[in-house]
Amino acid sequence: MRKSATPVFGTIGGESSPRPGVVLASRSPRRSQLLALVGIPHRAVPSGAPEDVLPGESPLDQVLRLAEAKAAAVASSYTEGQLIIGADTLVVLEGEVMGQPSDEAEACSMLRRLSGRTHTVFTGVCLIRHGHPPACGFSESRVTFHDMTEAEIGWYVTTGEPQDKAGAYAAQGVGAVFLRGVEGSFHNVVGFPLDLFYRLLPKVGCTLADIRRDE
Repeated sequence: MRKSATPVFGTIGGESSPRPGVVLASRSPRRSQLLALVGIPHRAVPSGAPEDVLPGESPLDQVLRLAEAKAAAVASSYTEGQLIIGADTLVVLEGEVMGQPSDEAEACSMLRRLSGRTHTVFTGVCLIRHGHPPACGFSESRVTFHDMTEAEIGWYVTTGEPQDKAGAYAAQGVGAVFLRGVEGSFHNVVGFPLDLFYRLLPKVGCTLADIRRDE
């Protein structure tokens, strides 16, 4: 069993109490960066949960199921008191899931399909903390691309940025220059909807103040 993260002590509910350690059940650097953005110290522990697709499962059902599966897989290795965060993100164009490209040719193909069109990004988030039922929810954003020329697509792919990104682009990186608009949470498009996370915290007995780093 893994040892819990070093607790951060503060005042919760008027009494001096250890703040729950936060564990992100993901290897995604984008999710870690977004947690750091709002001042949450955490450790990242990849869940190892299989990311399979069930027959007839919708993208929304898939992200909710996998977010909970990832959180549960990591939670089983920790003692009570930890706040475990699971998340899963899918890029969907006309009902088809667009994963990470296997090579530059596939990245170019994906970007051609996204060019000038609107697609949907779903992220499921699940929080698990001892003594509370899992708190799960989802965020949905619609992303519209500018028309992209073949030269632009080729140049963008040579930057290397698309290679490990669902849909072959990074909204928080160079790919931002090709986005005409985002309807819904921008952070959801990056991979972790901070607003949804904030709204789920009370369901597992936490507030943002409980888990933030002391200023």
